[in-house]
Amino acid sequence: MHSESARFDQQGFNTNPILTSALNPCDSFLGGGNTGRSNAADWIRTAYHDMATHNSTDGTGGLDASIRFGVEQARPEDVGDGFNNTMEFVTLSLVPDYLPYLSMADSLALLAVLAIENCGGPEIAFRGGRIDAGVPNAPGVPQPQDDLDSHIASFARQGFTQTEMIGLVACGHTFGGVQHSFFPDIVNVLNDPNDTGDVAHFDTTFVTFDNNIATEYISGTTQNPLVVGFNDTTNSDKRIFGSDGNTTMQSFANSPAIFASTCADLFARMLDTVPTGVQLTDVISPIPLWNVTDPSPTITMLLEDHTGGTGNITLEFVGNSSSTGGKYSAAWYTFNATDRLNNLYLDAAAGVKSLSFVIDGKLENQNGLGFPIQDAFLFSKTSCQVGFLSGRIDVAVRNGVNPTRVFLQEITTDSVERTVVTEVDISPPSVPVAANSAYSLWSTMMN
Repeated sequence: MHSESARFDQQGFNTNPILTSALNPCDSFLGGGNTGRSNAADWIRTAYHDMATHNSTDGTGGLDASIRFGVEQARPEDVGDGFNNTMEFVTLSLVPDYLPYLSMADSLALLAVLAIENCGGPEIAFRGGRIDAGVPNAPGVPQPQDDLDSHIASFARQGFTQTEMIGLVACGHTFGGVQHSFFPDIVNVLNDPNDTGDVAHFDTTFVTFDNNIATEYISGTTQNPLVVGFNDTTNSDKRIFGSDGNTTMQSFANSPAIFASTCADLFARMLDTVPTGVQLTDVISPIPLWNVTDPSPTITMLLEDHTGGTGNITLEFVGNSSSTGGKYSAAWYTFNATDRLNNLYLDAAAGVKSLSFVIDGKLENQNGLGFPIQDAFLFSKTSCQVGFLSGRIDVAVRNGVNPTRVFLQEITTDSVERTVVTEVDISPPSVPVAANSAYSLWSTMMN
């Protein structure tokens, strides 16, 4: 559920307010308004630069969050503060909420998806399972001053053909632009109060996904600084876009649908470019219960216990969430919507074995499987004794389970910020300590 939540709870209830505000509106920027910059452009650029170290021959590099290392950000190919800005959203907003289920690399991919989908772009197939790098990757991001042959070779190393190179550059450059302070040999000071960051944009709709990057290029009205810049040496977009006689860009200009579908495919491939040995998940899709069509359904939660008994509770509406530019929506229900302290109390001996739901009269129980609930091991909140620097942690173990091992998982990070899950074993009690008639306590001291 954590991956689905991160992927599809983008706007509204149960969302991360920092991420929600970061793209609402799409010209929002961490550094303030009227700068000419946007979080969306930073997030997409960061994902590409992190991926662009990939070597399809030896399998090294790829989208693995190595861009977080100062060594990479200090390279001329990674100039600018957008990478560090993006990592702030990752480390302050995504990783703490979804640790350990979402890596930093997954988070970078997800931010790019959120930016594209919520700022006018197509739905991007998103997979999880990326692994964070422990060391910086080798250099390899193409630069504006590189010649065409170098660009073709660089994208080929990453796994893209010449035509795909044209597409990926056009897709990425529907957002953002080039900033004077980081590229003074490409952009002059603009003296524009609505663009205090002196950012020369790739097209006139630089915070919205559309095919204007192509229509303006083909019509000859583009102000793209990498096409009509004063320094022809750095006009890399001009060389790339024209490398096939403008055939690809003409097709994009002629058809917004072709541009969108091409970008959806290329962005997904970009985000799925990972080091050899990394196994990504299947595409994460909204689970059926999230596919809401009735704005106010009646929902009853059915409980089955270990004795064969059943119970039911009518759930209360608490809010709506949406994602993918409003394509998907979800209505959230709970049993304590009006009073969060009104907990649901169950008989300990009977416990709870599984849940099912009745939605507007239709039973949802996974074809008879139900939604299993694990109640063999529970955190015994009422009996734990926690001090300032230490404490006793109690785990209630259901009588009759007879586990071979009981352990806690402590989630920390290592010296390079990768998630580390440490297991702490809890020894069986020498004398059973009854929590109640159904559970016994296993305890350990934590410092």
